[in-house]
Amino acid sequence: MGRSRLIGFFALGCAVYVGFGAVLFVGQRSMMYLPVADNPADDIPHERMAVGGESLKVWVVNGGAEDAVIYFGGNAEDVYYNGDVFRDRLPGRTVYLVNYRGYGGSSGRPTQQGLFDDALAVFDRVAARHRRVAVVGRSLGSGVATFLASRRGVERLVLVTAYDSAVAVARRLYPVYPVRWMLKDGYDSLAYAPAVQVPVRVITAARDNVIPREHTRRLVRAFRDGLIDEVVIAGAGHNDIAAHAGYWDAIAAFVRH
Repeated sequence: MGRSRLIGFFALGCAVYVGFGAVLFVGQRSMMYLPVADNPADDIPHERMAVGGESLKVWVVNGGAEDAVIYFGGNAEDVYYNGDVFRDRLPGRTVYLVNYRGYGGSSGRPTQQGLFDDALAVFDRVAARHRRVAVVGRSLGSGVATFLASRRGVERLVLVTAYDSAVAVARRLYPVYPVRWMLKDGYDSLAYAPAVQVPVRVITAARDNVIPREHTRRLVRAFRDGLIDEVVIAGAGHNDIAAHAGYWDAIAAFVRH
């Protein structure tokens, strides 16, 4: 193979590398956040919460209870569909199902800073109404919930299909790119976990093909000794864990303690 051909192949490889990297960088938020449309259902009440110029639509289940739960869902989850189960499993708690900004009738566009700001604001309003507030976060929401618990006095924390950081997960998918410098929204739960001072339950899918177990194990080790326990749901995958036996029991029993 001639020198000019080698140079040509090298140039082509560089162009492909840079081009795909540019696509990843520019389109990263459209891959990370998959907003659901506004759900017009009227069988569950909702309220509007104004946060930093945005309006969040929050479903409210079992209104008027003394204690509460705030739920943060996955990156493509319509949180409305958890309403009936929460109503039945936690009848003694008011449950707030948060539509992230840009999701399910909430205004704005999702970013890590936006979701963190929303979580703090929602918690402060809910905490002003209720004696105790537990927090549940699933997948993407586990990062939001861990941050919140590191900054506010939540009662208990439940994390479902959780990860150490979005950077670590992305690095596994794209090992040839400097992901740490490219990713705008890192969701570094590993950094926030040591500041959490309340009991934590991590619920893991035994067959999770989205968040490998090693990422969850790193997060579990980052919490303080004596505060953390893990429940593994046999046969469950990342997306269908809520349909498996034991999932809702693991949440409800821990929240009720």
